[in-house]
Amino acid sequence: QVQLVESGGGLVQAGDSLRLSCETLGRTFSNYAMGWFRQAPRKERELVAAISRSRGSTYYADSVKGRFTISRDNAKNTVYLQMNSLKPEDTAVYYCAAKLTSSPTYYSTVGSGYNYWGQGTQVTVSS
Repeated sequence: QVQLVESGGGLVQAGDSLRLSCETLGRTFSNYAMGWFRQAPRKERELVAAISRSRGSTYYADSVKGRFTISRDNAKNTVYLQMNSLKPEDTAVYYCAAKLTSSPTYYSTVGSGYNYWGQGTQVTVSS
């Protein structure tokens, strides 16, 4: 039984920063690889960033490399997405997701590779 709760979204101007948080309401957070997806209206859901259980490996979509940073605090059962230099193209609903298995790898670019999902938090970036 796992529940993921995102927070930290909002309306910002281009160039601003936001930090998204995703708390896992359970006792097995450290067992999961975690990812952040986003979905804009009439767009497909895409993987933005992912982090392994041990924090030793991270993945970033090309569109956010150098601007976004994923991190996790297992003691707080929380994964973060620090978003800097935001662009209007980053506007979307952002979802955190948990992946129970690291096989074949700790991340998947396909949503079906994840087992649990948060409710989403809206990020809107104005130009």
